[in-house]
Amino acid sequence: MTTSDFSELERRADPMSPHAPSRTKRGQATQRKLLEAAEEVFAELGYHEASIVKITERAGIGLGTFYLYFDSKQTIFEALVIDLNRRVRRSMAEAMEGASSRLEAERAGFAGFFRFTAEHPALYRVVREAELVSPEALHLHYSRIVAGYVEGLRRAQVAGEVSDIDPEVAAWALMGIGELVGARYILWERDAHGRRPEQIDPHVLDHMMRFIETALAPRPTGAPTPEDPS
Repeated sequence: MTTSDFSELERRADPMSPHAPSRTKRGQATQRKLLEAAEEVFAELGYHEASIVKITERAGIGLGTFYLYFDSKQTIFEALVIDLNRRVRRSMAEAMEGASSRLEAERAGFAGFFRFTAEHPALYRVVREAELVSPEALHLHYSRIVAGYVEGLRRAQVAGEVSDIDPEVAAWALMGIGELVGARYILWERDAHGRRPEQIDPHVLDHMMRFIETALAPRPTGAPTPEDPS
């Protein structure tokens, strides 16, 4: 997708974008109720079984009010993808504040991601359904995460904390690790009472970080690289 494609999606669906009309505090609260209800309904029923009526009933808001904020089920779905993306990135960024190294920031950022996943398991179902419902929203979700990742890895490379690995390839690989580990050890995990964990098992995080540290650590001077196997 191009920048103009993203801008058009934000104009159409992102209630917090610069293109959206200004809202009163009351209007913002109503909008938030609709998005929270949509998160629950889409997570429980999936996109095709969900409906605007079910969302407004869950939110306790009149059907007519819905159309003051969103013009269709797809529009609120896209807005929800953007909203979840914004919130998960904020969770990760806040967790990383104060980290003294890139590897420390990686660990903290993943912990923030896993906490958000435990609190908002809808993230996974909504993002997966976006592949068919709105590929543009799916691409926007991942591209925004990768952009911040690449920037952080490049800064760490300049500081000598990370190897000369391609930062964009590394960002996509790291994002894939976090997503699948979160699915296995947060979404699928259950205790004896059938409840999901509220955070990642420290043992899992420790071993995931051992893997990541090996991948990102600077190579000793003179050590061969994949491009120089001699």
